[in-house]
Amino acid sequence: MKRLLKIVASLVVAACLLPAAQAIAGEKLTVLLDWYINPDHAPLYVALEKGFFAARGLDVELIAPANPNDPPKLVAAGQADIAVSYQHQHQVQVDQGLPLTRIATLVATPLNCLVVLADGKIQTLADMKGKTVGYSVGGFETTLLQAMLAGAGLTLQDVKLVNVNFSLAPALLAGRVDAVIGAFRNFELNQMAIEGRPGRAFFVEEYGVPAYDELILVAKNTATADPKMRRFVDALEEGVQYLVNHPEESWKMFTSHGRENLDDELNRRAWRDTLPRFALRPGALDRNRYVRFAAFLQKQDMVKTVPPLAGWAIELP
Repeated sequence: MKRLLKIVASLVVAACLLPAAQAIAGEKLTVLLDWYINPDHAPLYVALEKGFFAARGLDVELIAPANPNDPPKLVAAGQADIAVSYQHQHQVQVDQGLPLTRIATLVATPLNCLVVLADGKIQTLADMKGKTVGYSVGGFETTLLQAMLAGAGLTLQDVKLVNVNFSLAPALLAGRVDAVIGAFRNFELNQMAIEGRPGRAFFVEEYGVPAYDELILVAKNTATADPKMRRFVDALEEGVQYLVNHPEESWKMFTSHGRENLDDELNRRAWRDTLPRFALRPGALDRNRYVRFAAFLQKQDMVKTVPPLAGWAIELP
């Protein structure tokens, strides 16, 4: 009888411990990054390392993609929970029928810009006539250039476009091109400064392009009502608040835990320059701003239609 009571007691204890163990494990949530790990992802890693996700019962895994084009498509297919995407990319993919919704913002200003050599002959956009412009990916980058040139009375026919893949700064420094479009102001400008050949940036939002969010977070439409999405965004907000309050400590966390290889001069400068551009209220949605940028993309023929905003960008309840 005593033995039987011991067995029953053991089962009761085990039953009591099981929910606690499950709570510690947390709900699994997979986030696909847009690119290899870099300072643009800082709030995500601060939230992870400070335990803000875990405190909300989330076991978050951040994954760098093998192909940068895949993350939103994989989320749409239900193979991951959230993807880091770009506002323009999201608009195009929604136009193509992907069932995705923006649920938060990571970087709240444009990073794209047109870059020339600071000591070069191009002082204004009017000086671009007859010049060679390098780009990485057609579509949005050439759309930006087209809108910027229009303000100077020029068109894409007034310049020569050259695909330099992802070697924007090297192509400019080597003299293969006179300018590059699609350079990120927090990376390529620092890369050029480190090389001793400073660049001059023409910021897209100052030359006819409506301001937009560079990096956003998207989820599958049917998953936005899942309460763990709101908990994720709340943890992200705590992460970005901690980041701006403790930038040096956050940098040390970012460049530890197996990411020591990120501790170099370029990433240090990019970290500094990205800090003021993170969304301090990542879950907030400026509806007029999103509608305005969508209308711009439609006017530039990047999207055919703009559906009602609630179907592709929301502020989670």
